[in-house]
Formats: sequence, C-alpha cells, structure tokens
Amino acid sequence: MALSKRERRIRIKRRIRNKISGTSETPRMSIYRSNTDIYVQVINDLDGQTLLSASSLKIDKKGLNRTDLSKKVGEEIAKAAIEKGITTVVFDRGGYLYHGRVKAVADAAREAGLKI
Repeated sequence: MALSKRERRIRIKRRIRNKISGTSETPRMSIYRSNTDIYVQVINDLDGQTLLSASSLKIDKKGLNRTDLSKKVGEEIAKAAIEKGITTVVFDRGGYLYHGRVKAVADAAREAGLKI
C-alpha cells in the first residue's frame, strides 16, 4: 500500500521526535511549512510549553519569495531566543527534507547567533 505524501511525512516526523526532545537548557526548535507560510516554535518538552514562536504571517511579503521569508523568520526567532537567554536549540525539521525553506530558517538562525 502506497503512502500519501502527508502520511509519509508524519511517519518521518514520529521517527525524529522519538530521538530528540527539548529541555529548558536546550529547547526544541520545531518547523511547520505550509504552501505559502512557515511557522517556527521553540518548545520545552519537559514542561510541555512553547517558549517562543514566529511565522511568516507577521512579515510583509511584498517583493519576497518564500525562501527569503523563511530567512527572515529564522532571524526573527533567533533574535527573540537570544533576548530570552536561549543560545542553543535542538533542530526539529518536522519530517521535511533539510533543504530549501527549512534549511534557510536554520542557516538564518545560525547567522543571527543561535547554536543549532
């Protein structure tokens, strides 16, 4: 039986989540990617608490492609994390391949000073 694209991603996501978990010292940076937007959360899994979030919904999209939006979201989440005293995170790609918009978020966060 062939899996749909969504079912396959969910299986991969479960496999990833079995291996990584966020703590208060090193929270998990989780990504969700839709067709038009990208959402990032910094999560403490021990307390079940979202510490920070950022998305491309709040950014002016005029003249930017989706990869450029992802870079801006990465910079935004890194600045907010550093202001809150978080310097290191565990990266959760959410079952997506590590390229394109997902990689753009991670690279931008690293350039802004976050250790992944």
